[in-house]
Amino acid sequence: MNTPTRTQLIPESLAGLRLDQALARMFPDFSRSRLKAWLLAGKILVDGESPKPRDRVGGGEEVRLTAEPDAAVVDSPQAIELDVAYEDDALLVIDKPAGLVVHPGAGNPSGTLLNGLLHYLPDLNALPRAGIVHRIDKDTTGLMLIGKTLPAHTALVRMLAEREISRRYFAVCRGVLTGGATIDAPIGRHRTDRTRMAVVDGGRPAVSHFTVAERFRAHSSVEVRLETGRTHQIRVHFAHRGNPLVGDPLYGGRLALPKGAGEALADALRGFRRQALHAARLTFEHPIDARTVDVEAPLPDDMAQLLSALREDR
Repeated sequence: MNTPTRTQLIPESLAGLRLDQALARMFPDFSRSRLKAWLLAGKILVDGESPKPRDRVGGGEEVRLTAEPDAAVVDSPQAIELDVAYEDDALLVIDKPAGLVVHPGAGNPSGTLLNGLLHYLPDLNALPRAGIVHRIDKDTTGLMLIGKTLPAHTALVRMLAEREISRRYFAVCRGVLTGGATIDAPIGRHRTDRTRMAVVDGGRPAVSHFTVAERFRAHSSVEVRLETGRTHQIRVHFAHRGNPLVGDPLYGGRLALPKGAGEALADALRGFRRQALHAARLTFEHPIDARTVDVEAPLPDDMAQLLSALREDR
């Protein structure tokens, strides 16, 4: 198989950033450590030269990335049932269930969405991350975007970096919210617990916009639009403002039952063992023919049942 080469111009919106920061935004399907290693190895050229990771970019430079696909995921297809929400010759949108890991890694060497994609479309083994454009957490449900060809994948990754793909989520959180707001708080690794993210000084910029969909006695359902896409962003942002997502095992704290909660609601809250978060809608301009693609995914059964219990309690 030929080594894939990807060529992109650095967006003007990234002017002033360090090169390693700009590359991380342009190629979110690769880890920052991998991009830095390729840069130092001369596999990433900027206007034909090999600059340093900390060099500042001006915008408009041509980046040429030549790198082998991840050998750990090539030739490892598995027959995993996929819920296809949309598909054409250039791209694919999957409605991911809770419990399905996106990429193989420590503790999850197989049985992932990526393995299922390689079985569904074997040609994806020629693309970085089997064409996956962005990820969502293991226990978050909903829509994920996959490029089926290198031109489509490259364009979609660029669109994501330039915030041209609208991603809307639905969540249920603790607390009765009075109205919508914007959460603008930088996110980085937790200072003492490296498995968690947190709002920290010097973290990467992170912006979430939300509106209230429905209010209950001690909870709210919200619609969230991501302006950035940091790890665990919605979960961290809502926990930071004192409204953690229902069921969140990492950021939700101890189970809190509303005063006077009936048996049905108490059972529903005790039984909801994942973050109540669903990637509900993707809207973007098609990378090939420029038509608008707008895909929605219905709420999964567990979240629908949780909402039903909250409404009955109200």
